[in-house]
Amino acid sequence: MTDFVFAPMATPTLPVTGRAALFPIARVFCIGRNYRWSSDEPAPQAMPAWFMKPATAVVPAAHHLPYPPGTAEFCHEVELVVAIGRGGRDIDPAQVEDRHIWGYAVGLDMTRRDMQQAAKRVGGPWEPAKAFDRGAPCSPITPVTTCGHPREGSIRLAVNGLERQQADLSDLLWPVPELVAMLSRSVMLMAGDLIFTGTPAGVGPLHPGDVVSASVAGLNEFSLTVTP
Repeated sequence: MTDFVFAPMATPTLPVTGRAALFPIARVFCIGRNYRWSSDEPAPQAMPAWFMKPATAVVPAAHHLPYPPGTAEFCHEVELVVAIGRGGRDIDPAQVEDRHIWGYAVGLDMTRRDMQQAAKRVGGPWEPAKAFDRGAPCSPITPVTTCGHPREGSIRLAVNGLERQQADLSDLLWPVPELVAMLSRSVMLMAGDLIFTGTPAGVGPLHPGDVVSASVAGLNEFSLTVTP
């Protein structure tokens, strides 16, 4: 038996739709701009940038979303989340769906936007703006055996009943297989990795008392109340 200097932290997990078993989370990769935010935006010539959040930032999207410290601009970004069930390096995009994706979910890439903009101005890192507690609330993961591979269908977010973000998954500038393959050329993907695939236009701030609702067609919906 391994002798640790203190008890190791429990593995972060998410519930699975229709099952008692839990999905263990390894790492969280977030894709940058992957939808057009304006109609005249040119087609991208290069793959999008990506960054990471700690696995501990992921929490089940249920009931409450605490307003984090250190920010005056707490912004929502609804995203399709890909759950990896088999890792690998230099993965062929044509093999991603059949071999590597375990399921899908709906997630929020929450952002302390004022901190992000301050970091951009000086060329600093984004971690303080992205990698904070409860910064990645996520629905239960729906297995591919239940939902298939969603390539089209609505992705939406509303605040207090008013729609703010709306697009179709077919609007993704880079589809899921290409994103997974891109990441695997940079790092060895592992079972348990989550990939947040980018957010549509319409991101905006939240305030205590706001009710934010998010959905992706064919997956679980959820609503959260922002608390002080």
